[in-house]
Amino acid sequence: MAVRAVRGATQVSADERGPIMEAVGELIKEMLAVNQVAPAEVISVILTSTPDLISCHPATAARLAGLDDVPLLSATEVAVPDAMPRVVRIMAHVESDIPRGQVEHVYLRGTESLRQDTAND
Repeated sequence: MAVRAVRGATQVSADERGPIMEAVGELIKEMLAVNQVAPAEVISVILTSTPDLISCHPATAARLAGLDDVPLLSATEVAVPDAMPRVVRIMAHVESDIPRGQVEHVYLRGTESLRQDTAND
């Protein structure tokens, strides 16, 4: 099996624990499902959030979404003027036989505009 990077992003409705947990959990599950990756095949996950999200660590939601034994790292995105607000981005390193060009990257809740070249339909 090869190592692949699966990207994704979601926009959170509010800087509150509940909406962050819901949006990140949804994104993790969708990223794994569309790429047919089991939690045991996830090597590590990097999660970033825009500076306006401070209510909780997105990694907490990833743990609750089934990645409780996976190395996780949360970081804050660079504060770019006019950037889309309340966004969590994820890069998951996974074991997969899917060719690199066939990995499906997942952009939810309005973040499709961030990467129109790779976003799912």
